Amino acid sequence: MPAYIPAGGAAILPPGSGAPRRAHYPPARWGRAAAISARRGAELGRTGQVMAAATGAEPGSLPAVAAQLGRAVAAGPEARLESVRVLAGLFREAQPREMAEESIFQNLLEILMCASSEIKQAYKNSCELVDLDTCLLLVAECFRCLRNACVECAKNQHVMRNLGLISTSVNLIKLLHGIQIKEELLLTALRCSLQFLGNIAAGNRDSQNSIWKCAFPDLFLTCLTYSDEKIVAYCCMVLFTCLSSEKVRELLDPGNLTVALCVLKVYKDQLESEWSFLIVTDHLLKCPELVKALYAKLSNQERVTLLELIMAKVSEKNPVTSEEMNVFVRHADFLADCFQEKCEAVLKLTSAADADEEEALVTIRLLDVLCEMTSNNTQLEHLQTLPGLLETAIDTLRLTHLAGKQAVNIFTATHAMTGQEEISHPAVGFKSHLIRLIGNLCYKNRENQDKVYELDGIPLILDNCSIDDNNPFVNQWAVYAIRNLTEQNERNQELIAQVEEKGLADNSALESMGLEIEKRDDKLILRSVRKKPS
Repeated sequence: MPAYIPAGGAAILPPGSGAPRRAHYPPARWGRAAAISARRGAELGRTGQVMAAATGAEPGSLPAVAAQLGRAVAAGPEARLESVRVLAGLFREAQPREMAEESIFQNLLEILMCASSEIKQAYKNSCELVDLDTCLLLVAECFRCLRNACVECAKNQHVMRNLGLISTSVNLIKLLHGIQIKEELLLTALRCSLQFLGNIAAGNRDSQNSIWKCAFPDLFLTCLTYSDEKIVAYCCMVLFTCLSSEKVRELLDPGNLTVALCVLKVYKDQLESEWSFLIVTDHLLKCPELVKALYAKLSNQERVTLLELIMAKVSEKNPVTSEEMNVFVRHADFLADCFQEKCEAVLKLTSAADADEEEALVTIRLLDVLCEMTSNNTQLEHLQTLPGLLETAIDTLRLTHLAGKQAVNIFTATHAMTGQEEISHPAVGFKSHLIRLIGNLCYKNRENQDKVYELDGIPLILDNCSIDDNNPFVNQWAVYAIRNLTEQNERNQELIAQVEEKGLADNSALESMGLEIEKRDDKLILRSVRKKPS
């Protein structure tokens, strides 16, 4: 079901707001519309009675209010404002919305155009005859009225679009943006205008296309970079509603790519911007070419943000189509290439002076995503065949393990923790994840099992079987990797048996896997036994 800004102005969350993102989502507030609408409800009575004397309509009914609005078009701003306020209140209910005739929206269009002309006059010529505040109030109220009339009413959406209200609204937003004042009345008018565009587009492909034609990319660039968070949020709502697979590809144009970059910045800077999250995860990530183009333009901090969003998408447990899986596979190719290119950057973290090295943090996040991807069978099968990924993981594990032995740093195994401390260093768990990736890549894959043997990776993994507070669960991941390396692979089993006999392997780790070494006819056998109770 399409998402609308409710006619009463109450808060709503975007569709799918339960998607994994951050720990807490306080309800968003869509402006002051609820309080304003409640205050203005008391104004319906006297206005309706005055109008009833002339029309014979029931006081406060839609015909009566529509007649008053028609007369107010030729009146001054104050009279127009009063009429539009009453109508906006009526459109909070479904029945008046369904009964609304085209003439009402034609009158609202005329009022908006007149207000636009007066705002231009007041701002450019400093005309004292025009009350700018009243004009801004009128614009905001017109958009509230139009916003309310769109809710779950395709008929009104089509009428407004055919009258040209979308293009008029976009032009008025541009005009308001050009007024260099930062007062609340201006911000309210801008917020309401974007709410209207969001509602007229909701569930209506023709309106979405019309907004795109009028507003892309200039209006989105203007509003996504606005200093007011509500304006940014409503702009994201409009953009999310209008996007489609075809429109996403338009973002690949170098001149349009900035829109996508702005959305990522909004997500990074505004913790509660749920719409920007949905734009990326539901639209942008479905275009691998766009992800590559974005990644090339991002700073390291912004790359971490993008990888966070990719992780959220990859971690979803929803069923995926073959087309979506193909997209994930293409992402996997790209991220594996990025990891192989930058993997050694993490070694910079051996120095305290480089503890906040952003390039290293990108490498860490790349590894996190690759680990998550190899937890999916289809993506795993593809990643198992990528040239160089397994070798890179083993080489990086060897380098970090050696760095931890040569000097005391984040890669040095430690048992000093009491269980109460928190380690906040970005490289915590890095070796654990390397071993996890190696283990996953070897799952039921004889070629990769043998490759680890040839690269001398098995003793390296066995050397990480001990508890390490800098790498939580490293013992468990090492056990898991050894299990995958030895499954139906006698040569790897024999190697582990030889290493254990020489006292180089931790026998307790083998026991925890349900394995033990047995000497049979001068040959060491790694055999399965019942695990000892812990």
